[in-house]
Amino acid sequence: MRILVSGGGTGGHIYPAIAFIKEIKKHQPDAEFLYIGTEKGLEKSIVERENIPFKSIEITGFKRKLSFENIKTIMRFLKGTSLSKKYIKEFKPDIVLGTGGYVCGPVVYAAAKLNIPTIIHEQNSVPGLTNKFLSKYVDKVALCFEEAGQYFPKEKTILTGNPRASEVIGNDGNIGKRSVGLDPTKKVVLIVGGSRGAKPINDAFIEVLPKVREKSYQVLYVTGDVHYENVLKEVNKVGNPDNVIIKPFLHNMPEVLAGVDLIVARAGATTLAEITALGIPSILIPSPYVTNNHQEKNARALGDNGAAIVRLEKEMNGITLLRDIDHVLLNEETLMQMKQSSARLGIPTAANKLYAVMEQLIK
Repeated sequence: MRILVSGGGTGGHIYPAIAFIKEIKKHQPDAEFLYIGTEKGLEKSIVERENIPFKSIEITGFKRKLSFENIKTIMRFLKGTSLSKKYIKEFKPDIVLGTGGYVCGPVVYAAAKLNIPTIIHEQNSVPGLTNKFLSKYVDKVALCFEEAGQYFPKEKTILTGNPRASEVIGNDGNIGKRSVGLDPTKKVVLIVGGSRGAKPINDAFIEVLPKVREKSYQVLYVTGDVHYENVLKEVNKVGNPDNVIIKPFLHNMPEVLAGVDLIVARAGATTLAEITALGIPSILIPSPYVTNNHQEKNARALGDNGAAIVRLEKEMNGITLLRDIDHVLLNEETLMQMKQSSARLGIPTAANKLYAVMEQLIK
């Protein structure tokens, strides 16, 4: 079996693809893979780290306003489609999966035009332009949220959940804690702004860093590579408490998540799939800079069910953040109720479901 996968831009598109590839390997150890992404995207380093063959095309997204850049984007799309067809003819895949991001546009479109079975995976409750466009050409659209179904042809959609949810199950939380220097005997709050970090979350935490020193819990603070050096400069001004560990990025996030009691994060779909699969309570600060405000809609799905506290970025500050963390971690009844609510929302069998869809299409 030969499978071509494409997805890029953010970890939310890349990690579900990696999880799906790992699931296929369980069923088909001899399966061969090719991943198509962009040379400058986050996907290149992550995919190559997993020893998956990687090829690249150049593509950018459309601007919302009329712009000469959109003409360049059309030209890149046509060129990317042509190059994707070349890669496809050389690799001869049995099926092509797109997990989101601009790069999927020319890759999946090229595959559909070559009459190769195609699937796109939509992680969010509100899809982006690329997947809306591709839904006209693909064979199946795999969904994580039922709400997303209204944007696609009904006969093509199937609710699978997010493959990343399957990957976080079964890890040893104590091993995860020790891998980053945490004390296995104390509660942990993980603060993370996504694969590229989030400056407002960083700023809020730095504001109350001296107060964190007094807390009985410990903090794992993942800044994002882009912000790491600046954060360290600010932290050094006030001193780094013994109960705070700062990292730029975590390559073993599924392992670490298994030992986390609370997470402060954006509301990307992959993050929500991971934490609900594990039943982790959350404080969600949706990014206001995403298409159709889909992160807030994602977050409300957890907040309305008692699994999360939702704070808009404009109302976030250090005092509010620390108060919310204390409210969850220092109140056992609240912590347990939120854990149970989060677990009820989890769909941990997504990778298996997506694999079953793939098998049906190939047959």
